[in-house]
Amino acid sequence: MKPTTTIIGSGFSSLAAATTLAASGVEVTILEKNSSAGGRARKFEHNGFTFDMGPSWYWMPDVFDKYFERFNKKTSDYYDLVRLDPSYSVFFKDERMDIPASFTSLAELFESKEKGAGKQLERFLKDASIKYSAGIDDLVYKPGLSIFEFAQWKVIKGLAELDLLTNFHDFARKYFTNPKLLSIIEFPVLFLGAMPKDTPALYSLMNYADLKLGTWYPMGGMHKIIEGMVDLAKEQGVKFEYDQPVEHIFENGSMNVRTALDNFKSDFVVGGADYHHIETELLDKKDRQYSDKYWDKRTMAPSCLIYYVGVDKRVDGLKHHNLFFDTPFDAHAKEIYKTEVWPENPLFYVCCPSKTDPSVAPEGKENLFILIPIAPGLDDDSEEKRASYFPQIIERIEKQTGATLNGHIEYQKSYSVSEFKSDYNSFKGNAYGLANTLRQTAFLKPRIQHKKLKNLYYTGQLTTPGPGMPPSLISGQVVADQILKKINS
Repeated sequence: MKPTTTIIGSGFSSLAAATTLAASGVEVTILEKNSSAGGRARKFEHNGFTFDMGPSWYWMPDVFDKYFERFNKKTSDYYDLVRLDPSYSVFFKDERMDIPASFTSLAELFESKEKGAGKQLERFLKDASIKYSAGIDDLVYKPGLSIFEFAQWKVIKGLAELDLLTNFHDFARKYFTNPKLLSIIEFPVLFLGAMPKDTPALYSLMNYADLKLGTWYPMGGMHKIIEGMVDLAKEQGVKFEYDQPVEHIFENGSMNVRTALDNFKSDFVVGGADYHHIETELLDKKDRQYSDKYWDKRTMAPSCLIYYVGVDKRVDGLKHHNLFFDTPFDAHAKEIYKTEVWPENPLFYVCCPSKTDPSVAPEGKENLFILIPIAPGLDDDSEEKRASYFPQIIERIEKQTGATLNGHIEYQKSYSVSEFKSDYNSFKGNAYGLANTLRQTAFLKPRIQHKKLKNLYYTGQLTTPGPGMPPSLISGQVVADQILKKINS
């Protein structure tokens, strides 16, 4: 008989694990609590607007290529990618900077802001390419079950090159002094879950992904990636069960996953839902690995306040991706990571995919996704609190772009901590998972294999390798490979 696996959740990591297992002859069933696949990467539609609910940046295209190639497929078999140029725009208080796709133009832009910064950018990204190669091609594919995994890795030599013990803040300042350039260099780590001073310099690999590999977009929306992954999973024989919130996981001869409607027995279970939720709500107390104290000490990446906005006209002055850095970076970062309060004058991000893709908004109209990073676990996530930020954000967009939005907003919906908890059982309502601090890297993260229930595994953003679409894709494959190794041993 075929070995069997039940997978909880249908986000990137779950889909990757399911397809990898099914392609090797395992019978796989995915249980999804919501009515559609994708987890945080779901979509919804309203009067001709199509909104991606979560991820909006397509970085590290090589990770997606490598995933589909595993099944003798290409990304182009499932969705059409375009490279954005400019990659994104950054609005400072006194100017707007468009970040060009061309590296030559990018170096010239840096040079125009700080003498010698063009050459320094080359040096910085050459170093970042080493970190990217070591980190993405090797480190993140380790299961993180033991420190000894890293004893043979190009590692010992590589540890010095990876600057694990140098913080990102100091590392960036070895190359640049201009505050605006530093903001551009530091922005990718804002979502990693810690201040640049508390983030290892290893994560300059994110800058390599950003400034060298480029920013891309799948036509039709980010959900096209999920649709492609679901199609691929079904081609491999994966079965999907929607509207099946899991109530209990236990071992009784086989692994059992009980929902309100049924009980699913299998040889293995993969938890692609929130790790903390599975551990504290779905397992018997005797089967839990980590205490409440352990979880309380975890450093979480941010949550966010999102607005999905439909505008009844075209909005001049916005590109596809727009970063508004017109208020102090450090002040907002401290409100997220140190004081953990609702921000006073937040930085924010606006995605306007209708600039690239006319299919996501009615003709002559614009689709806006506005995101404010906030601390996880904030109280008072009320409609009043959310509504209090919206006029300020709209006013700042108008001031920086010269566009008029007031009086032209025909649709608005907010999404924040409460929905992250209710839709995804998200620990503290986080949006991005576990922070990538040094003490929460690799084998220091919650384990992918349960210590007591040996046929229970975990995948996704609270375990190795960490948050984001590419790491989640990798996480699913790593877990599947561990199960296949056990099956074949």
